[in-house]
Amino acid sequence: MRRPRSLTPLFFLLPALALMVPFVIYPVFKTIYLSFFLDGKFVGLENYKNVLLSSDIINLDRFPTKSPPWGALIHNIVWIAIHLPATVFLGLGIALLLRREEVKGSSIVKSIIFLGMVIPMIVGGLIIRFLFEEGAGVIPAIFRVLGIERLAITWTAYPETALFAAILGSIWIWTGFSMLMYSAGLASIPKDYYEAALIDGANRFQIFKNVTWPLLKPITVVVVAMTLLWDLKIFDVVYVATGGGPGGASMVLALQMWDYFARALNYNYAAVVAVLLTALTLIPALWLIRRRE
Repeated sequence: MRRPRSLTPLFFLLPALALMVPFVIYPVFKTIYLSFFLDGKFVGLENYKNVLLSSDIINLDRFPTKSPPWGALIHNIVWIAIHLPATVFLGLGIALLLRREEVKGSSIVKSIIFLGMVIPMIVGGLIIRFLFEEGAGVIPAIFRVLGIERLAITWTAYPETALFAAILGSIWIWTGFSMLMYSAGLASIPKDYYEAALIDGANRFQIFKNVTWPLLKPITVVVVAMTLLWDLKIFDVVYVATGGGPGGASMVLALQMWDYFARALNYNYAAVVAVLLTALTLIPALWLIRRRE
């Protein structure tokens, strides 16, 4: 005969469930429910159609021939296309350059780069705003010294440059994570592998290609997946640095969801964007889980 199962584990789950049900599970189902209704009436996929066809999300009339706004979804895609490879390769490059203990000041350089991950994202957004401020920021000053006057401006004030100011500033914020992950990965590679490669006559590029890079692939999977998740749900940095402007030129999905909810008071459209954003973030999350398995 089977022994009766003990109900004791369920009692330990009750405190967690008591918090998860009202604050996590119920809001998720309520959001999905709202995305299919409008003015209290069930409209099916009509809300999804209206949101996806609106210029707030995808503006094909301006993309790619004209300057932003291109729509929040396209802005997120552009953000990923620039931010993801930049942070991955910068983090890897810095980790490779500073992996030796004899490199003078390596710990100081790493601390400065990792500072972007330590400070609150709100503060990071303020720093980005001042970095690209004409007369006060270092970026316009550099372009003025180089004689490129059209870029010696307040980047966050113009549609042509606002989105790219937020993206370039966020590279500094997130590169510290990439560098830290790759530094840990490099430290875990046995030195015997490098010594064997040198004995076989391999040069530095061959060692990196055949030894370092293959052993860092698990780290790269984590870095890419986490960066994708961060790029898709980016909100606070953009909210503080540009506010999504000017004229929606730097609007992203998370900020567009908040705009529908808090400004337009259109809870149904906000729910649609929330569901779409959740679906998009599940793609890299599931990919990471499968790769880890």
